[in-house]
Amino acid sequence: MPYSIMMDAGHGGRDPGAVYQGRREKDDTLRLTLAVGEILQNNGIDVEYTRTTDIYETPYQKAAEANEAGVDLFISIHRNSFPTDNTAFGVESLVYDLSGLKYEIAESIDQQLETVGFRDLGVKARPNLVVLRRTNMPAVLVEVGFINSDIDNELFDANFDDIALAIADGILDVLRSQGLIPDEDGVNGGNVPGGAAAPGYRVQVGAFRNQMYAGRLLNELLEQDYPAYLIDSGDYIRVQVGDYADMNQAVEMERRLKRDGYQTVLIRD
Repeated sequence: MPYSIMMDAGHGGRDPGAVYQGRREKDDTLRLTLAVGEILQNNGIDVEYTRTTDIYETPYQKAAEANEAGVDLFISIHRNSFPTDNTAFGVESLVYDLSGLKYEIAESIDQQLETVGFRDLGVKARPNLVVLRRTNMPAVLVEVGFINSDIDNELFDANFDDIALAIADGILDVLRSQGLIPDEDGVNGGNVPGGAAAPGYRVQVGAFRNQMYAGRLLNELLEQDYPAYLIDSGDYIRVQVGDYADMNQAVEMERRLKRDGYQTVLIRD
């Protein structure tokens, strides 16, 4: 059976969510949720939705729907808000606790959204949120920028397709690295030294559309003697480190990179 994900567009119907200068959170979340879901479906994921139109359901109903459907993962899309307009900006993801698959996916999504231009505020534990507490499967709530930030709204509108792709890639990269879904065609090989397929485990440090940004991170890693290289395939140029047959070696490299302040995803071929 294909891997299944319940996509949840935050708020809806009589609940507009956060509102700023006539802009309603429920509209942004629905549009983005449907776009992410389409990309996931195109990558072989069985996608279901808590809503595809402007209707209201309680968080308890949404969690119950996911549980009844028996999906493997729950992703809820929201926009953030701050008491003072144009004071806070950036993306963050919320999970029940900072562990397991949900935490890895949340980190990966935030990292991908940072490549679009958002400030990464990190992953936070929110065990009191119903859709994170009541769901029986791993669940992630993504706050895609502050709706009362002109900076974030400009990013959201100007880079909408890239944002949808970044969220989908953040999910897919982790699922592939964990062997939960097949690798995408053409990922192996690329610009790995020697041009050969790279078996085993690698650590991904970044993914960029812009060659300059990818090259900048690559040079930074090489200057610190990291065995880094580029894989230029698909929509992103990926900056990766190492080529390990032993997962423990890859994990140790990932820990070293994290200690040096890099956000990482472990990739299994």
